[in-house]
Amino acid sequence: MLLEAPRQPLRAADIPTPKPDATQVLVKVSACAVCRTDLHVVDAELPQPKLPLVPGHEIVGVIVEKGKGVQRFKIGDRVGIPWLGWTCGECEFCRSERENLCDRALFTGYTLDGGYAEFAAADERFCFPIPKNYSDAEAAPLLCAGLIGYRSLVKTGNAKRLGIYGFGAAGHIVAQIARHQGREIYAFTRRGDSEAQAFGKSLGAVWAGDSETLPPEKLDAAIIFAPVGPLVPLALQAVAKGGTVVCGGIHMSDIPSFPYDWLWRERTLCSVANLTRRDGAEFFTLAPQVPVRTTVQTFPLAEANAVLGRLRNGQIHGAAVLVP
Repeated sequence: MLLEAPRQPLRAADIPTPKPDATQVLVKVSACAVCRTDLHVVDAELPQPKLPLVPGHEIVGVIVEKGKGVQRFKIGDRVGIPWLGWTCGECEFCRSERENLCDRALFTGYTLDGGYAEFAAADERFCFPIPKNYSDAEAAPLLCAGLIGYRSLVKTGNAKRLGIYGFGAAGHIVAQIARHQGREIYAFTRRGDSEAQAFGKSLGAVWAGDSETLPPEKLDAAIIFAPVGPLVPLALQAVAKGGTVVCGGIHMSDIPSFPYDWLWRERTLCSVANLTRRDGAEFFTLAPQVPVRTTVQTFPLAEANAVLGRLRNGQIHGAAVLVP
């Protein structure tokens, strides 16, 4: 499926199968999850995508060809391809183990063709082996919702009472890890979304309510996955002194002004950008131990536009996965 212009529907198209270069693998796509970042690309909320573009960056498949320099994998291996697709390895960020901030980074399904297709090529450095206890569809959301969720959770330190704003693909994965770590989960959803609140409680949340409602206890930290700027001051009011609010998305609407008192008393506000290979190694070791179980709805690749629409309207609980 091809994006040819911003804010336009994706179009089914026949394009040449990618040819892997010396350090790339060619993957026959088995599943590609649909991420809110895909919406940000399609809706032109992220500037300057590669056009035309094959979206999709939560890819699971099997290697069918590899470049002559590939050493980590062999043909037949099942791998996952995430959002971060290439870094220079030379800038100050790459050299200080902060490759997620690389000045020249390229991103799958944004500046590199992604997984809404039958085949995808990827740099072997940024592919991850997939644990055997996940099916292709179950594993696909782990490649972004899982990885970004995990990085966001790490940013909260040892917070015991954790609020999650936006209980979608990332939220439902993070909740399982947090419960495994002995934390209390407070699930915040769209107003009146009783189904999402019930979903949160089914995953162990001790409380679930509307995002505009303060929880019954002050939180130690909160993670905001919904791309809604006005949630920031609400979350700051919900956390206790010394608490942390983490913005876990790549895009967010403007944050409205708020009184300094809501930030004062050493509250911290931070963002999460992309992921590192270390995040992947840690997360894919931890996920089977929890074990993380993804709630997925599968759809044919041809229905990509309809699925994006459902995600845009908040009609997906868990994660949507496209199957070629």
